Amino acid sequence: MGYANTILDTIGDTPLVRLNKVLGGDFPALVLAKVEFFNPGNSVKDRMAVKMVEDAEKDGRLKPGGTIIEGTSGNTGMGLALVSIVKGYRCIFVTNDKQSKEKCDMLRAVGAEVVVCPTDVKPTDPRSYYSVSKRLAKETPNSWYVNQYDNLSNRQAHYEHTAPEIWKQTRGKLTHFVVGAGTGGTITGCARFFKEKNTSIQIIGVDTYGSILKEFHETGRLYYDHAYPYITEGIGEDIIPENYDMSVIDHFEKVTDKDGAIYARKLAREEGIFCGYSAGSAISALVQMKDRFSEKDIIVVLLHDHGSRYIAKIYNDDWMRAQGWL
Repeated sequence: MGYANTILDTIGDTPLVRLNKVLGGDFPALVLAKVEFFNPGNSVKDRMAVKMVEDAEKDGRLKPGGTIIEGTSGNTGMGLALVSIVKGYRCIFVTNDKQSKEKCDMLRAVGAEVVVCPTDVKPTDPRSYYSVSKRLAKETPNSWYVNQYDNLSNRQAHYEHTAPEIWKQTRGKLTHFVVGAGTGGTITGCARFFKEKNTSIQIIGVDTYGSILKEFHETGRLYYDHAYPYITEGIGEDIIPENYDMSVIDHFEKVTDKDGAIYARKLAREEGIFCGYSAGSAISALVQMKDRFSEKDIIVVLLHDHGSRYIAKIYNDDWMRAQGWL
């Protein structure tokens, strides 16, 4: 009989789907979407959640009956919650107030405790979700602070699984890999694998205005005072996580909050692929960069998560009108 022993065994082997309409009829290259909402937690973060937990179990950082604590925009939390359910851990997740209500409700639905912090504070502020996560980890007995930003198991999961899947699905023919950049795990893990296979494969990170990733990549300098709050969820950073290896990334393309939202909606209506905010940003980035590509190119764009997590925001006409975007 064909069945999975647990829901965790269904992670991975997500489909590669050709995009036909959303990029416009004059887009020169073949674009294939790696649709990650087919994972059981509906996002790419399921992959690294399992890897981070299993590595922590192996080296003793996470002990039986322990509590997993993490700062998350929602998707990593969902992946960690699924792992915790199967393996018997308690979860406390810290998020910020710009995240959609659906994400918090979703985490509570799978048994996690959720703490919401303000967005418009510096990472070092004691009220930030970085600081609150660390404080809770110190105060909670038998707990493990995941720290997806600096936990190198994050990028290793994508080096070991996500990138090899894409390589196999494209028979090694991809010329560009485009992905929203946040913690750095997906883009760096995949980039390292692809560059080992073929150094000419171009790695393009999708960033947002208000984030410092593109500036740091281009200058090597940290200008924390250049960061400012933005609406886009799931990409961009006001810190540089240790998961980043900027040497394997060729280019960062910035996308506005508005364009990310609009292209997410277009992706749903024109391709039937109901994805999240960062997917719209990735599609918008491709449109902006159209002149860089040729008919010979095969582009793989990774679509992080499912649109159901953004119903009250980008898929809500009233919310879009309130932003002046509809």
